[in-house]
Amino acid sequence: MALGTVTVPHELRFDAGRICLDLLATTHPEERFDSVEVLCTWIVGAGLVPPGTSLAHADPGWLVGFRELRDRIGQLVRGALTPVPRSSYDLALVRVNEIARTAPPAPRAVRGEDGVLVRELDGPPECAALLGAIARDAVELLTDPVARAGLRQCEGDNCPIFYVDSSRGRRRRWCSSEVCGNRERVARHRRRVALTRA
Repeated sequence: MALGTVTVPHELRFDAGRICLDLLATTHPEERFDSVEVLCTWIVGAGLVPPGTSLAHADPGWLVGFRELRDRIGQLVRGALTPVPRSSYDLALVRVNEIARTAPPAPRAVRGEDGVLVRELDGPPECAALLGAIARDAVELLTDPVARAGLRQCEGDNCPIFYVDSSRGRRRRWCSSEVCGNRERVARHRRRVALTRA
């Protein structure tokens, strides 16, 4: 569901390959969910609701729910790649499973202005339904051996972003070639120039 590449460091990112991992990226380089408006922009950008869906009923409680789910999914994803304390992992697992039980928003097909079928939701999406869709995505990622095998953490300096490597040969090293990959290429170039001057 990538919307394109990121060129400004503080833009919302949708390039991790899974909605649950895009949610994790909302903490880097700083907290993104600092307002309900930004959260609603992320919900639409992540494809959880069709463009034009009213989210006017969203309130600050949604921020709490999304941040909590993000923390729990982060514990599970980190635990899939490196050993973590079992008690905190198990608590996160129980909570994500609880959230995943809630059915995601129900879509329906309707005729657009041009007569082509378009997707809209059957009613205003509730926070629990949106969280349920993200939690289900995390459960699917972490229980699918093929998808889990592609789970990576960016090799960029101090970059905590996780992504699913679906590249040919599974050799992707960075969350984004344009962001961390470019930083690495620039740093490598500077090191070469410094060595030639020495």
